[in-house]
Amino acid sequence: MAAKASSDSTSAVDFLADAAPAEIPPVVALFGDEGFLKRLALHELKQRIAGGDPEFAATELAGPQALPRDVFDELSTLSLFGGGRRVVVIDDADDFVTKYRDKLENYVARPSQAGVLVLDVATWPSNTRLYKAVAASGLNLECRAPTGAALVKWLVNWAKQRHGAKLQTDAAESLMDLVGAELGLLDQELAKLAAAAGAEPISCELVDKFVGSWRSRTAWEMIDDIAFGNAPAALKQLDRLIVAGEHPIALLAQMASTFRRFAAATRILEDTEAKKQRLAGKQILELAGFKPFVLRKAEDQWKQLGRKRSGQLYDMLLETDLALKGKASQAARARLVLEQFIARLSTAGDPRKA
Repeated sequence: MAAKASSDSTSAVDFLADAAPAEIPPVVALFGDEGFLKRLALHELKQRIAGGDPEFAATELAGPQALPRDVFDELSTLSLFGGGRRVVVIDDADDFVTKYRDKLENYVARPSQAGVLVLDVATWPSNTRLYKAVAASGLNLECRAPTGAALVKWLVNWAKQRHGAKLQTDAAESLMDLVGAELGLLDQELAKLAAAAGAEPISCELVDKFVGSWRSRTAWEMIDDIAFGNAPAALKQLDRLIVAGEHPIALLAQMASTFRRFAAATRILEDTEAKKQRLAGKQILELAGFKPFVLRKAEDQWKQLGRKRSGQLYDMLLETDLALKGKASQAARARLVLEQFIARLSTAGDPRKA
């Protein structure tokens, strides 16, 4: 399913794909957890607002240190270069919004027409007056990655738009399986594949050859070890990947693509039991998204994980993701969070075998 924006916000994917863009309003809220989309959207905003060389007309201020009077002074000052309006970007603006919410609400009601205020925030609750005010007269721009079929479509279009390459649909699916749903990493791999393909389409064979590197193989081996409960082997693989420069968030995305399927399988099992139906384990796993050629292995892994822990996987993945993007964003802490996730799924961590 696509990551749809609400009716009072616009998806960054749609914003970037708009062939006939409207004029940018005086206030824009850039929110969501997909950093790659945020960077693309911010670059596009600057181009559309300032024209010419947008960097001359753009001012970026650090949210924790920014003061309203400095921000509003910048917004009311005409650009010295080019004919476009000024762009004032408040980076990491969550604290700024919290501290000066009343002043921002007043500004949104009567904004300067000489510039555009861009608030780059991590969270942007839709039940606040400020959100609703921006929705009414500004632009709420949601930067969340598409998922499933929508992500495949985005990959195919992005390969053509950015890299001038024809990406086959099955190759896009294979690329997602290998890399995960991290758009920045997918873009890097697409650049490599486009260079290798030349004038030819990017096929599954090309993806397997150039993306199925030792890092990818090691990551999938690590995931298999985690699912089989072999924590020592999984931790060894994790060490190799982190030392080689793999980002913990990208590793979690790859893990999640497998463990979400085990969680989905458990929910399907519970639903069939509630309806007093019976399905074989392999049937359930296939319904959960596992490919036919891995069903035997997946069934053994599902048995090792156990029903209770498999049912907790959605919560465990969410907790791990929030920790990596919050208090454990530093490298050493991020590694510890992944190690804890691995330990919780190990054979020793299984309460049936403790």
